[in-house]
Amino acid sequence: MDKIVKRYYQLKQQQKETEQELKELRDQIISFCQEKETSEFAAGPYRVKLISQARKEFDDAKLYGALPDPELWRMLSKSDPAKIAGLVKLGVIKEERLQDTYALKEITLLQVDKR
Repeated sequence: MDKIVKRYYQLKQQQKETEQELKELRDQIISFCQEKETSEFAAGPYRVKLISQARKEFDDAKLYGALPDPELWRMLSKSDPAKIAGLVKLGVIKEERLQDTYALKEITLLQVDKR
């Protein structure tokens, strides 16, 4: 069991290092795109594409006040954009009631494919 725990620990450390390096590389690619004012380019056999998205970040207090039935809050327990979108889609909550309960946050997705 010692070997398994040791290997697990090593892999978790390696994962942290890999995630940090990925973040740094991602930031460099996005900076390059911003400097060149482009959202798509080719680098050797790779195609790079930046995709902008807007995500809703809900304010829990405002959301709670906007819900028609406090029992719905128990279903959510905290604001989960996917669950909220599902309740809107089902017609349980009207989109208009949620209008001032969230802020839109622009995010950039990085997509790298091999051509």
